[in-house]
Amino acid sequence: MPLDSRCPAIDAQRGALMDGRPLEELEDTLGYRFERRQLLELALTHSSFAHEQDSLTVEDNERLEFLGDSVLGFLIGDCLYRIRPDLDEGELSRLKSFLVSAANLVQYGQRISLGEYLRLGKGEEKTGGRRKPALLVDSFEAVLAAIYLDGGLEVARETVRGLFSSQIDEIAAGGAGPVSNFKSVLQETLQSGSRTARYRLVEETGPDHRRLFTVEVLIDGVPVASGSGTTRKAAEQASAMRALEAIRNEDASAAG
Repeated sequence: MPLDSRCPAIDAQRGALMDGRPLEELEDTLGYRFERRQLLELALTHSSFAHEQDSLTVEDNERLEFLGDSVLGFLIGDCLYRIRPDLDEGELSRLKSFLVSAANLVQYGQRISLGEYLRLGKGEEKTGGRRKPALLVDSFEAVLAAIYLDGGLEVARETVRGLFSSQIDEIAAGGAGPVSNFKSVLQETLQSGSRTARYRLVEETGPDHRRLFTVEVLIDGVPVASGSGTTRKAAEQASAMRALEAIRNEDASAAG
């Protein structure tokens, strides 16, 4: 069955999000204009939306998510192999694991405001689905798969390189990359000012085989940042990383 017939227009359900300009804005952010816009629409279609439609021909983005996970893993692995010939397999694996982790991908979904473009069911909409880390990560991978199918591998490579440019450039420059123990760094940073950090689990979502944990870090009892990961420890590291970014931004503002 051709893709067009599997992704029929559902104007009553789309709302403004699926009308020309908003999707064009997303394409501008991604740096890619789709030849087959229906692929992008499919990548943004959550299962909750598809299940609420009367027609059984409406698909969701889960198959694209599966493909996008593989495409992203390959492209990140290929990039790391080329830019860091000095690293062994174990070091490359650790870098790749972080770059493609939920904790890292969710920030990219947020940066491109991906949640604003999702097609969600009414129930998912009411429960804040546009902000859920799991949905952002899955949709981000689905969008990369849509770009790969529409434009090919090299276009997908350029998109990934553009989105991940700051982290890739840091690694290419010989930095340790994003695999530091952020909790330890945060603890050391706070100890100099006699401050303390505490971590609190705020959400646990997803099926058993793909749990996603969201942890909030509190500094002196005040929530400062949150992060997500496929394990609680990974989520704590992600929240610590964001807390460090917040502290550095505050210091930079104070200095300015």
